[in-house]
Amino acid sequence: MRVGMFLNYAGGFREVADEVVELEQAGVDLIAMPEAYSFDAVSQLGFLAARTSRITLASGILQLYTRTPSLTAMTAAGLDYVSDGRFELGIGASGPQVIEGFHGVKYDAPVGRIREIVDICRMTWRREPVVHQGRNYRIPLPAGEGTGLGKPLKLINHPVRDRIPISIAALGPKSVEQTAEIADGWLPMFYHPEKAADVWGAALAAGAAKRSDELGPLDVHASPALAITDHPEAVLPLVKPQLALYVGGMGARGKNFYNDLISSYGFEAEAARIQDLYLEGRRDEAIAAVPDELVRAISLIGTASEVADRVAAFRESGVTTLAVTPLARSSAERVALMSAFRELVG
Repeated sequence: MRVGMFLNYAGGFREVADEVVELEQAGVDLIAMPEAYSFDAVSQLGFLAARTSRITLASGILQLYTRTPSLTAMTAAGLDYVSDGRFELGIGASGPQVIEGFHGVKYDAPVGRIREIVDICRMTWRREPVVHQGRNYRIPLPAGEGTGLGKPLKLINHPVRDRIPISIAALGPKSVEQTAEIADGWLPMFYHPEKAADVWGAALAAGAAKRSDELGPLDVHASPALAITDHPEAVLPLVKPQLALYVGGMGARGKNFYNDLISSYGFEAEAARIQDLYLEGRRDEAIAAVPDELVRAISLIGTASEVADRVAAFRESGVTTLAVTPLARSSAERVALMSAFRELVG
């Protein structure tokens, strides 16, 4: 099982880079750089590539609507080059709040777009002329949609690898099935190991049945909060604001992926109440309404032995990469926590 860590996209980046150097020395296998509506992930990953030598660098995630498929492929090849083959491309649809609200791009056909982007990326990395006439992307652009002067081109540079690993953020059944079919890795959010098979098992099995042997096993990521402590009750509240934001504030009533997910875990009434409170502007009450039971289920919070038991539960459910969010107040504390966690996981 790989041990990784999500970086804070809202923090001071130069300080984060110093921390990643220490995390690499502590044996952490992977760091993931998110991209919401802060600084872009790509420039920061490039900076980290220059500061490190072993650790895997992952985008967590690049939003599929904000770059053309060819640019996504070029960017991944560039990051893989400057890191000497240490980059993993994480992509996902994000949500309409960010895509339409910040980027001004229509949020549509996420499942279909992801399949086409994966095909175009792999074609580009093989240095084939990029020719793709799909439902969502047409390369070269046909004469009826452009000047008619476009022609098939291939990547000028020779990539370090012609198969850069691609992981896809997916929650819904169709998206998870497609991910299990075409991706190297799967990036679920708020992963509950005891409920994963009930929620996603059928979709994963359907996708795996169509999966090429060349892809190998699906790398299943989970991103729980982490705290090794003798007083977990003091730490659980730190996870609740993010849960309340996603379950209550992302999307609208009847169209919130995260609310649907938490409901499917058996917290339907709680998810509805969190959303009602959040959308009414009662955010503190929404945060307080997040059940401790839910936080414990999707996190790694407790004594060393309790965390070890939860790691075993994640492993038994099929997780192969734990990219955690350490709950610590300083860089030194985060590095120490990640070092201890690396030893605990083995």
